[in-house]
Amino acid sequence: MNKYFLTDLDGTLLRSDAALSDYTIRIICDALNKGIVISYATARSYISSHKIVSIIPWKHPIILYNGAAIYDPLTKTFIGGRWLDMETTNQVIELGRKHRLSPFLFALDQEDNERVLHEPLTRDGDLQFFKSRPNDPRFNELACLECPATIRTLIITYIGRLEELEPLRGDVIQQFGEHVHVHLMKDNYIEDHYFLEFSHQQANKKEGLKQWAALTGCELHEITVFGDNLNDMGMFEAAGTKVAVANAHTHLLELSSLVVESNDGDGVARYIARALDSLSVSRTDGFDQ
Repeated sequence: MNKYFLTDLDGTLLRSDAALSDYTIRIICDALNKGIVISYATARSYISSHKIVSIIPWKHPIILYNGAAIYDPLTKTFIGGRWLDMETTNQVIELGRKHRLSPFLFALDQEDNERVLHEPLTRDGDLQFFKSRPNDPRFNELACLECPATIRTLIITYIGRLEELEPLRGDVIQQFGEHVHVHLMKDNYIEDHYFLEFSHQQANKKEGLKQWAALTGCELHEITVFGDNLNDMGMFEAAGTKVAVANAHTHLLELSSLVVESNDGDGVARYIARALDSLSVSRTDGFDQ
C-alpha cells in the first residue's frame, strides 16, 4: 500500500460548501496518527486554506498557489517555490489594462508574509472573491497596481467571465510563450466566472509534486494523488496512483487510475479508510504467519 497521499482541496477533499465533513476529519487524523503521510495541494494560499482545514493537524509539506510555493506547517515557513519576475509581472498587468481588467497580485514580501495587492474593486467577480475572505490581512488596495521590487510574485489572478478572459489569455501566450505558466479554470463558487492565472513556468502542481516527493523522501510512483479539476492534471501525469472523485472534470477522469465517490460523498476519506483497513489486514496476516 502506498503511504503517501496528496489531495486537492476545493471540489475534492472539501464538500461543495467548502467545508470538511466530520467523517473526513476523523479519517485523516487517524491516518496521520498511524504514520501515513498525507498533505494537500491547492490553488489557495496558506491563510485561506488554513481557515478551512486547520482542525486537521497537518505535519507534512503543503503545496500552495497551484505549486508556486511549498509551506512547512510545523515551522510555519515557506521552504520552496517559483516566483515570477518583476518585469514580467508588470508587463502582464499592463496587458490586462488593455482589456480593462485588473488582477489580484498574490505575492510574498521580504519577511515571507503573504500579500494580495489590487486596485479598487468594481467588478462583480472580484467583489465576490474579496467578500468571501473577510478581515483577511493579506489584502492591500493600491490606486494603481504595480509590482514592487520588494515582493516575489506567486500568481497573477484575473477573475471574470470566459469571454472577458480569453482575449487576455491569448495575448499573454503570444507575448511570453512558455516563459509564463497560464491556467484558466472555472471557479467552484462564483457563478459563471473563471480564474485566469499567470505564474512562473514551473509554478504548477506537477512541479510542486516533484518538490513534495523530495521533501517527504519518496518516489513519484509511491504517491497517490486525488483531484477534480484541470489544475490537478500535472499531479495525475506524475504520480503513481491517480484517484479522481466522481465529480471530476472529464479530462481528469480519463487520466485516473480509478474513480471514487464525489467530494460530497467523502470520496477521498473513504478511499483512505479502505486503504487503512487493507493495511491493518496485511499486518494481521503477517503477524499470524
